[in-house]
Amino acid sequence: MTAVAASLEAVRSRTATAAEAAGRDPDDVRLLLAVKRVEAVRIQEAFAAGATLIGQNRAQELIATEPDLVDVPHETHFIGHLQSNKVNQVMRWADCVQSVDSAKLARRLDRAAETRERDLDVFIQVNTSGEETKAGVTPEAAGELAAVVGSLEHLHLRGFMTIGANSSDAGEVRASYTGLAEVARAVVGSGEAGTGEARELSMGMSGDLEIAIAAGATMVRVGTGVFGTRAV
Repeated sequence: MTAVAASLEAVRSRTATAAEAAGRDPDDVRLLLAVKRVEAVRIQEAFAAGATLIGQNRAQELIATEPDLVDVPHETHFIGHLQSNKVNQVMRWADCVQSVDSAKLARRLDRAAETRERDLDVFIQVNTSGEETKAGVTPEAAGELAAVVGSLEHLHLRGFMTIGANSSDAGEVRASYTGLAEVARAVVGSGEAGTGEARELSMGMSGDLEIAIAAGATMVRVGTGVFGTRAV
């Protein structure tokens, strides 16, 4: 067993244990492997160990590594900040964009998605911690952006994404995750067109996935927990 496979197995065990502790079915929580600065050969090791979902942070890394991964069925999400001039590059390879944080970007993605065989899945990124260093709309603005996304012909709103509070206080971290769950409930219950299926919650990483799962995460994003500390 490779080191990547062993680490992946350990993270799966953590995820299952956390789900069971929260009274949830472990199968309701998907593991997304964040592959920032991870070589294609190591991603392929994860695929060999059963991984099927990866997240790319940078457009240049996405277009550099995906051609080496096409022979293995998998789902690729773009999870980093997306500049408008990189949309077409990302569109070619990504199944989903999790970092939609403005109506301008949503409309740009919608136009680019016209040539796809199916709609582009998206998540709205919400800054639930209020930290200035984090991207995302405020929780108060999430509903308005969700209504815009839901009205666009070629986008499918799957849910919401956040990055947990950068704090050693577990309560603050938990609040940043329960806040996202509250946003999702409000949007799904709003009755706005195109928002009724926005139930997925992408939140939690290697250091706090248990807290996120307890708060309702349906997808946790793990990088260092599987691939180790990334090179700078």
